[in-house]
Amino acid sequence: MPPRQRAAAAAIAADEGAAIAIDGAREFAFSEADFRHLAQVAYDYAGIALAASKQNLVYSRLSRRLRALGLSSFQEYRDHLAESDREIESFINSISTNHTKFFRESHHFDHFRTHVAAPFTAPRADRRLRVWSAGCSSGEEPYTIAVVLKREIRDIERQDVRILATDIDTDVLAKAARGEYQMSSIDDIPKTYQSYFEPVDGGDDESTTVAVSEDVRALIAFRRLNLMESWPFRGLFDAIFCRNVMIYFDAPTRAALVERFTQQLKPGCWLYIGHSESLIGSHPGLELVGRTVYRRIA
Repeated sequence: MPPRQRAAAAAIAADEGAAIAIDGAREFAFSEADFRHLAQVAYDYAGIALAASKQNLVYSRLSRRLRALGLSSFQEYRDHLAESDREIESFINSISTNHTKFFRESHHFDHFRTHVAAPFTAPRADRRLRVWSAGCSSGEEPYTIAVVLKREIRDIERQDVRILATDIDTDVLAKAARGEYQMSSIDDIPKTYQSYFEPVDGGDDESTTVAVSEDVRALIAFRRLNLMESWPFRGLFDAIFCRNVMIYFDAPTRAALVERFTQQLKPGCWLYIGHSESLIGSHPGLELVGRTVYRRIA
């Protein structure tokens, strides 16, 4: 397992382990009914399916919210959650696991470069290109899409090219919009793309922090979006990335979401999903053309 994946797994294990360690003498009252109620809220609001095995994880993550709010039990938290729309966002942010990196599942970007970015440079009637990063987390995925487009489309500033990056988690969206990352995060980026990341000037972080260049950031619009709600789009997309998001959903929710993605793609265009999310069975509007790469049938 690569180092960053080990780190992410270790962080989740630490959450679960900490909760298990105090299972017999928990700081807050947390009943089976509390867990079932919160799991239902997560499912109804965001489509997140929380298995019973996640009970300790939920306790650990949400205990931080109880401390911050000065509450003494999960029943009190349930009451607060029912009365506060703002807390719903904090609740979803708390139980979400966000792990990503630049050029993750690099074969997707090889395909994207040759089938989406490069063809756009050829003479064609349609001079509009739209890409959606659905579940963009802290921004590494849409910035990877952007640097591939930037390198392939040399006059991109004069073209109608835009990337929409959405996530339900407002905290990671704020981080993504800043476009600043630890220097070590660009280690796996191919050398040909590293020039789009610049050392941050001034301060103690100069040697350890990089920022995505302004011309790359200008290609992306970051927006909050709950995939379970209506989508305010007027046009269709040339490519949709939704990777390592549907693992949190049950089978009916995944099927409904894939159908909506299909309808949101231009005929002949591309859907990229995570390596563990291959579609069960077949979809009449999609054909598998590579590792977790699907094409909308024209």
